Amino acid sequence: MVKATWNGQLIAQSDDTVIVENNHYFPIESVDKSLLRASSTTSICPWKGTAHYYSLMVKGIENKDAVWFYPDPKNAANSIKGRVAFWKGVQVE
Repeated sequence: MVKATWNGQLIAQSDDTVIVENNHYFPIESVDKSLLRASSTTSICPWKGTAHYYSLMVKGIENKDAVWFYPDPKNAANSIKGRVAFWKGVQVE
């Protein structure tokens, strides 16, 4: 079981992650959505497409844009559709 935690809080856990570029992509259903806040940030990956972000809000502390996902990935990255990945201090183990 792979778990994502930040600020002492379990964010996601799943035994069905997809690893791309050393990042675990969790099914969105495995994420505690009450901790996610919408973000207007986007970035572009040449082979995956346009990434969108969520910020985490845990115990009153925000971790801006710590979660990313590709709502409409390019064909080469179709395996991560409906999944999210973490960074910015989120521990994935």
